[in-house]
Amino acid sequence: EVQLQAFGGGLVQAGGSLSLSCAASEITFDDYAIGWFRQAPGKGREAVSCISRSDGTTYYADSVKGRFTISSDNAESTVHLQMNNLKPEDTAIYYCAAHAVFCTIQTLGIHYWGQGTLVTVSN
Repeated sequence: EVQLQAFGGGLVQAGGSLSLSCAASEITFDDYAIGWFRQAPGKGREAVSCISRSDGTTYYADSVKGRFTISSDNAESTVHLQMNNLKPEDTAIYYCAAHAVFCTIQTLGIHYWGQGTLVTVSN
């Protein structure tokens, strides 16, 4: 059974940093793009960042460019999201997700979802 396990959420003050990790198991890591979506209270799920294992391309939402960095650890089949200079508007449940080959910003078509991890950024 394919599993995506997300780690690393928590509470941080504005301007602080957090690192999220998504560990994939029972999946051919190279065949998938792994990304992060988030859902704030009362809002829809939006794409945050993604990395494609097939060609190494990355995607960042405009709202996080320059602050978030995504990377992959191939040996551990894990994707990391380093989040710096966090803002209160980054508060959300963050979900890791796998899509075949290339990144997508659409929730439709995501093959696998991990459980969410809560990120709370206080003023």
